[in-house]
Amino acid sequence: MSEFSDEPLKQTEITQESAIPADELERLATDIVAALKTVYDPEIPVDIYELGLIYKVDIEDDRSVKIDMTLTAPGCPVAGEMPIWVENAVASVPGVSFVDVSMVFDPPWDPSRMSDEARVALNFF
Repeated sequence: MSEFSDEPLKQTEITQESAIPADELERLATDIVAALKTVYDPEIPVDIYELGLIYKVDIEDDRSVKIDMTLTAPGCPVAGEMPIWVENAVASVPGVSFVDVSMVFDPPWDPSRMSDEARVALNFF
């Protein structure tokens, strides 16, 4: 299994404990991040990765992907749909066999999880 996460998740860090060759694992991680960056909260003009809504991504040896994500607020109107958008985006990455997205609310999201890119886009300084 390989995992990449960060507090907050701002760049891809890979922990190599995988049977997947390192170059393939790096490509998968890069492509998964790119796929995550195609998903937007409809109320915020920044992708969910840069917003810091992705807490953890595990790439298993069978190339299945497990994702822990959150929302900016538990009452988000797209709470039921956003995990499906994430699943579909990551499932489109060549080499990914299966995607499991879990919604988590601990720790709660806060603006400190946003990347500098998100802060600039939202004029949030």
